[in-house]
Amino acid sequence: MINDIEADNLNTPDDNPPPVDVDFSHVHPHLDPNPALRKSRCITIEEVEDEDGTPFSYTGHYFEPQADAGWALHEGETKFERYRRHQEEEVEDRWSPFEDAEEWDLAEWLVKNLGQTCTDEFLKLPITQNHMKLSFHNNRSFLQRVDALPRGPGWSCRKVTVRGNKEDEFGAPLEEEVELWSRDPVECVQELIGNPFFKADMAYSPAKAYADRAGQHRVIDEMWMADWWGETQKALPKGAMIAPIILSSDKTCLSQFRGDKSAWPQCLISCCKENRCPKCLVGANERGDSLDSPMWDPESTKEILEMRKNGQHPPEFEENGLRAVYKPFWANLPHANIFLAFTLDLLHQLHKGVFKDHLVKWCIDIVGEEEMDARFKAVPNYPGLRHFKKGISTVKQWTGREHKEMQRVFIGLLTSAVPSRVLVVARSILDFSYYAQLQIHMTETLEALQTTLDMFHVNKDILKELAIREHFNIPKLHQLTHYMTLWLQRQEAVFLRAAYLDWLAQHPLLPAGHAEPRSFDPGFDSDSDSESEEMEAASPNTTSSLVTSKEVTHILAKAPAHPHQSVEKIVTAHGTTDFLPALQTFLQKNLPQTTGVVPGIHDRFDVYRQAVIVVPPDRRVGDAPKRWHVRARPEVVASGRRSGCPGRFDMALISDTPRSSGLRTLDDVRVAQVRVIFTLPRQFSTYSRALAYIEWFMPFRLPDPSSRLLQVSRSTRHLRRNAAVIHVDEIVRPCHLIPKMGQSVDTMLRSGNAYEVASDFYFNEFIDGKMFGVSVINSL
Repeated sequence: MINDIEADNLNTPDDNPPPVDVDFSHVHPHLDPNPALRKSRCITIEEVEDEDGTPFSYTGHYFEPQADAGWALHEGETKFERYRRHQEEEVEDRWSPFEDAEEWDLAEWLVKNLGQTCTDEFLKLPITQNHMKLSFHNNRSFLQRVDALPRGPGWSCRKVTVRGNKEDEFGAPLEEEVELWSRDPVECVQELIGNPFFKADMAYSPAKAYADRAGQHRVIDEMWMADWWGETQKALPKGAMIAPIILSSDKTCLSQFRGDKSAWPQCLISCCKENRCPKCLVGANERGDSLDSPMWDPESTKEILEMRKNGQHPPEFEENGLRAVYKPFWANLPHANIFLAFTLDLLHQLHKGVFKDHLVKWCIDIVGEEEMDARFKAVPNYPGLRHFKKGISTVKQWTGREHKEMQRVFIGLLTSAVPSRVLVVARSILDFSYYAQLQIHMTETLEALQTTLDMFHVNKDILKELAIREHFNIPKLHQLTHYMTLWLQRQEAVFLRAAYLDWLAQHPLLPAGHAEPRSFDPGFDSDSDSESEEMEAASPNTTSSLVTSKEVTHILAKAPAHPHQSVEKIVTAHGTTDFLPALQTFLQKNLPQTTGVVPGIHDRFDVYRQAVIVVPPDRRVGDAPKRWHVRARPEVVASGRRSGCPGRFDMALISDTPRSSGLRTLDDVRVAQVRVIFTLPRQFSTYSRALAYIEWFMPFRLPDPSSRLLQVSRSTRHLRRNAAVIHVDEIVRPCHLIPKMGQSVDTMLRSGNAYEVASDFYFNEFIDGKMFGVSVINSL
């Protein structure tokens, strides 16, 4: 809720006040669409309490704002509003210069997916020209329409002569003339600030945010909540506004133009050599140590470079590993520290660099390639998880996706295969990876990030003792301590038009446009085996309750995949040995009015392949709702041309009662395997809630001391698996278990039979970011 108190009623604050209920709506427009027009500043608070009383509410913060910064004067006309007025005055159709919505959709697809040659070939196909009736018939006429779209800031080009470090036959340095393309950064900032889609997320002043009223749990999930913005604001005149810019740079091959050209080698920005850290002055041979090295200083760096340029030889030039880059682009930028701007490259430095190129290699050197492959093969299936059915040694091309898929199971499959201190090292690196990927940080998670790194350094020498490493002077490991034009114009023009059309759906032309606003329909009318974990992003104008709801929603297909299944079929295909007694127990407890109706072998039930659970987003790991699949699908035997399909009976976390909110801890849930999802026939009354037959696991045991993974095993009763029938809406979410494989994995253990053959398991808290949050972060 938001409580307003007039500023005149405030007492004078103390020198070190706790976070107060201050009006921060002028900073974050979520609270007030037009705060600048208020006559007086007010004290407000944005507060949303959690059901379970946990300190972080996910949706509400307590703000300690910085006064006299970035006050709005008035609202201006945005670029989209100007273009809408132009279309109204010229009586243009919203899809102009294209004929209609379908032609625009095709144009957007062509620009995003095909090059010019392929576009020309596609448009000249007889089927395209004879049946599609397009207003453009070749690539040239198509690009004429694309070029008629409004564009972003313009590009300029100038020739630059660069001198290399190689010499010609006469001993003179080789030179090359290159083109430098650029655009005005001020115009780029104006473009971003003027985009109405960013209005609700635009901040104009810094503030410290807390998850609790006492100010004990600081939250950092936006730039304006971090320290740099607040410290820089103090150096500016009263009322000034900071417009920070995020720069991105990579040595990427420009395949759209020429395959032999790369867009910029990254090390030049920091003016240091490749074997040096771009953020701090750590020695070239000390990057594997846990040191608190001083940071690079822009002013002293510029002084050293200037001295070198003037023919002097300052010792710091060589000591610090500087390059002869005498005019870095950042030299004259006000309030800029380029060295603080460098952040961890999650893909190249963490997923590929530290994890794949180093940690995985170390562990393979210890356990052997064949054993590592066997362990990956034995990992049980999970919706959306890649199964390395041939192991990892045969993978020819690695991408960031493969690296992250390996991380989801690596700690569980590694347990007992390597010495305990090696497992601690691996766990530290994986914890760091998951913490580093959070979108929202609190004081506790930042401290945990440092703790995991310290834990690595304490235990890393085990790899020297095992003769796996001689040193840890690894650039990517050290980085853990610091967490072309025409084509671009056309891409940008299409992107801007798509954004404009989405905006126009909420602010239609006068008279109204010719098409209804696009909407997102998450209706689930299929019982397919789709295993996507994340819902597609809804358009900004969606009104779907499933997307906007903060409650957990369970969905079944509109029609069952297997209607009117006999009890014998259910028992045989799904392995539900105690189906009838478990169902009778459920009916006695939940439908006592049906005591005269006893389930028997002649009853038939509608059976579903899966249940879909839609949960609101956990903003620490993503902004989109999650769509989890819990499968209870029997094996399909190959027949004729129809290929077979293995059975999938997923593990899930079960609660005693239906939950309206997302899972916060593992204290009140228990693991079970879902065997069949079904509904009751009419003779058991009109019972609307779907049911599931499950096989219980025992409550969680203490974590393994090295991997820190919880341990769990099957529950039995009278030497039989302990089964029960529950409501489907008591299934909280799917979960993943990894069988205890011992020092050497049993060759009979496979992904398809792991849940049936093994009896003891590790609970896999790395299966996704949400589970890591529940299992690890919420316990801090």
